Amino acid sequence: MRSVGVEEELLLVDACSGAPVAVSASILAAADRHAGRAGGTASDHGFEAELQKEQLEFATEPATEMGRLLEEIRRRRAEAARHAGAVDAVVAALATSPLPAEPSLNAGSRYRWMGEQFGITAQEQLTCGCHVHVSVDSDEEGVAVLDRVRPWLPVLTAMSANSPFWQGQDTEYGSYRSRVWNRWPSAGPVDVFGSADRYHEQVAAMVKTGVLRDEGMIYFDARLSAAYPTVEIRVADVCLDATTPVLIAALARALVETSARAWQDGTPPPRIGTGLLRLASWRAGRSGLDGPLLHPCTMTETSADDAVHALYRHVREALIEHGDDDLVRETLPRLLREGNGARAQRRLFDETKDLAQVVTRCAERTTHS
Repeated sequence: MRSVGVEEELLLVDACSGAPVAVSASILAAADRHAGRAGGTASDHGFEAELQKEQLEFATEPATEMGRLLEEIRRRRAEAARHAGAVDAVVAALATSPLPAEPSLNAGSRYRWMGEQFGITAQEQLTCGCHVHVSVDSDEEGVAVLDRVRPWLPVLTAMSANSPFWQGQDTEYGSYRSRVWNRWPSAGPVDVFGSADRYHEQVAAMVKTGVLRDEGMIYFDARLSAAYPTVEIRVADVCLDATTPVLIAALARALVETSARAWQDGTPPPRIGTGLLRLASWRAGRSGLDGPLLHPCTMTETSADDAVHALYRHVREALIEHGDDDLVRETLPRLLREGNGARAQRRLFDETKDLAQVVTRCAERTTHS
């Protein structure tokens, strides 16, 4: 069975005001000390700095069972919250800050280079995503998967949408993070590659331009991981409730398995142009689950429910074989009924008329869901 792992980026905010705070270095130092007292090393705690000092990243261990993945996500979130509490901060699984923010780039030559190269794009890039890694047997299989998952990825964006506010305003988007993220020149959907050789040739050519620092800045919607034998699906917002990234991970693994089988059976990838995929990606970011999406098969407008159920039908055989169908059939209708993080944030704002309360209540939900 294919293993799956999740990377989550969390927003660091003041415990009282809800405003983003630049305390990632202090939290990482606390995590280092805790790992040392437990007899481990600094790398054992699994937390890492991100582009901005107002965010923190963690990665789960590879898992084959979704219950174990949920336990680890909850544990990592709780640990991050405990370390943040030492500096009067909390962690919030919000993909953008609802309150106005002036992010501060982390130290180090890489982040300094990015700030100099990309200017305001890097300076304003305070966004938190959720990346899902699914194991593959080879680069050839991985690229075959990349070629076949393309039209389905916007549905995952819509399901995970958790960034309706930006700089104190309602953007009228479900996932405004996806729009901010796509300011990077290497981000977004890509053409069919056809082979691992062509994939690596394209990546090498992009890096050779000098626009990108290295392969780590290949920000495709889905890519081959440079560090692990995985396909990395990168389209999701960080999700408010811990159960949602598990749902996304289960669907992502089934999508990888379904795509790999299609390749093995000789079924060619859908010949959907990248221009259409960009429109589908924009539509998903705009609507979330609260408006129309583009159907992954026809690229015509349909309801969010229809698009999500099309994804479910497409991968159901793999879900059943992985033992994940019951989980998906339980959590997917609840997500469609109750809504994603974007709907939850707007509902909180309608109740409180206070974005600070939206942030602090979402921080509570981050570690109690």
